[in-house]
Amino acid sequence: MKLPTVVLVQILLPMLLSLSAIQGADAGGIGVNYGTRGTTLPPPADVARFLARDTLVDRVRLLDADPAVLQAFAGTGLAMDVTVPNGVVPRLVSLALARRWVRENVAPYARATNISRLLVGNEVTTEANRTLLLALVPAMRNLHTALVAATLHDRIKVSTTHSLGVLTTTEQPSAARFRDGYDTAIVKPLLRFLRATGAPFMVNAYPFYGLTSDTLDFALFRVNAGVMDEGSGLVYSNMLDAQLDAVHSAIRRLGFGDVDIAVTETGWPSAGEDWELGVGADLARDYNKKAIRHLGSGVGTPLMPNRTFEVSIFSLFDENLKPGPVSQRNFGLFRGDMTAVYDAGIFTSPETVVPVSTKVTPAAAGRRQWCVPKPGADEMMLQENIDFACGQEGVDCAAIRAGGVCYEPDTLQGHAAYAMNLYFQSNGQHAFDCDFGQTGLVTTADPSYGGCKFM
Repeated sequence: MKLPTVVLVQILLPMLLSLSAIQGADAGGIGVNYGTRGTTLPPPADVARFLARDTLVDRVRLLDADPAVLQAFAGTGLAMDVTVPNGVVPRLVSLALARRWVRENVAPYARATNISRLLVGNEVTTEANRTLLLALVPAMRNLHTALVAATLHDRIKVSTTHSLGVLTTTEQPSAARFRDGYDTAIVKPLLRFLRATGAPFMVNAYPFYGLTSDTLDFALFRVNAGVMDEGSGLVYSNMLDAQLDAVHSAIRRLGFGDVDIAVTETGWPSAGEDWELGVGADLARDYNKKAIRHLGSGVGTPLMPNRTFEVSIFSLFDENLKPGPVSQRNFGLFRGDMTAVYDAGIFTSPETVVPVSTKVTPAAAGRRQWCVPKPGADEMMLQENIDFACGQEGVDCAAIRAGGVCYEPDTLQGHAAYAMNLYFQSNGQHAFDCDFGQTGLVTTADPSYGGCKFM
C-alpha cells in the first residue's frame, strides 16, 4: 500500500475502533444469541474473549441482564442487546420503576460494555397475555425516557422482538398484514415509537418452522423453481426473503415502510427427533452460512433490494436444559466445551475452527480461504483498499466496474470484498495480504453470489 495511507490507517484505526465500541445500536453485521440454559457452558469471560478475538461476530444478544455476563464483555467492543424478561415488562409501565431498572441493570455497565439495545420482552406481540401486551409500548417509552435521563439514549436504542405469528401470512409476502386487533392497538404505536427513536423492527424468522418436504430446497437457499407472489408478480428463490418481505409489507401497510428491519433470531437445528424434518449438522451449516452471506451481501430481497440486514444466529451454544423436542436443545453453533458443531463461516481465521477436540490446519482440512472486509469497516478505508488492490499489476478489477458481473450490488462493501480477495489470492493467501490496515479478515465462507464468483 502507499506509505502515507498505511501510516494514517495504523494511527487512526485504533481510535476509530475505540469510538465504534461506544456507538449506537444500528450498525449491521453478524450477531449471536447467547443463551445460558445448559449445564456445561463455559465461563462468560472465556466466551467474550473467544467471540471478540476469533470470530466475525460483532453483536451479542443476551436473554436477560445478567451482570456477570455484562461485566465479562467489558472492553470487547461487541454490541450487546440486553433483553428485559417478559415477567418484568408490566412493572415498567411505572416510570419510576423503569428508571430504577436502567439505574440498576444498565448504567453500572454502560461505560465499559457496549450496551447498544434494550429489547423489551421476547415475542410479546404473540403472547396471549393482555396485561403484557398493553404494557409493551408504555414500558418501551419509559425505558427510553430513563435512558434520556441517564444521557444514554444516543447509543442505546429500545425495541422488542416479534415472531412471524404476529402476521396473517408469509406465503404471499405482498398480502401480509398484522393480525386484527394487534395492528392498530399495539403495532402501530410501537412502529411510531421505533420511527421516532431510530430503532429497528426486530423479527425472529425461522424457515425451519415453515418447512415441508416440498420446500426444503427453498428453505436452504438451494437451487429451486422459485415461488411467485401472485400479488406482486415477484419470484422468491428462498423462504427467508419471503418472510422478511412479508414483515415489510405489513409494516408498509400501516404507513411505516421507512422503519428498518433486523433479524433478531434465525437458525437451524443440528439434531432432532426422528420425526422432525430437515434436522442435521450439514443442513444447519448450509442454512446459517448462506443466511449470513445473503443478508450481508447487499442484494436485499425482492421488495427491499440493494440493502443489507443485520442478522443474529440462534444460538451460540447447544443448551441441554431447554424443554421440548430434541431440536430445541441443538440450535447451537458450539457445544458447551466451545468446540464447533460445524463451521458456519464466522471465524476470523480458518485455523480457529475446532470441529472436534483437535485442531487441524486449513491445508490438512482442504479448506479454502477468502479475504473480505471486517463488518462495519470505515468506508473511506474500503475505498482506499479498492484503489490499492486494483492498482496492482496482475489484479483485474473489471468485474466490479459498471457492467461487470460483480458490479451489482453497487456498494463499497461488496466491491471492496472482491478487490481485497483478488489481491489476497494473487499474492499467495498470506494473512498479512488480507490485513489492509486491519480492515480485512480471512474467512472460510465463500462470498460468491449469483454469477459473481470470488477467486
